[in-house]
Amino acid sequence: MKKMPVRTCVVCHDKIEKKQLMRFVCTKEGDVSYDPTGKANGRGAYICGKPQCVDAFLKKNILEKAFKRAIDDEVVADVREKIKDRLL
Repeated sequence: MKKMPVRTCVVCHDKIEKKQLMRFVCTKEGDVSYDPTGKANGRGAYICGKPQCVDAFLKKNILEKAFKRAIDDEVVADVREKIKDRLL
């Protein structure tokens, strides 16, 4: 039986299987984006699909804390638009 990778939600800190989480990636160039495949190169941050986690992730600068850099409002708006269909 194959072992499933587990990641931690950066908001609620629940440990969940990687496939059930949404991944955001920060590349070496500093570009931040939503990674639906989970395979893009760069530093990843994972969140579960709970609406309260997504709202906190986008509103409370958790994205900035996860990547240790400032994130533009346009990037946050773009991320919000791309993940709105993934909300539980």
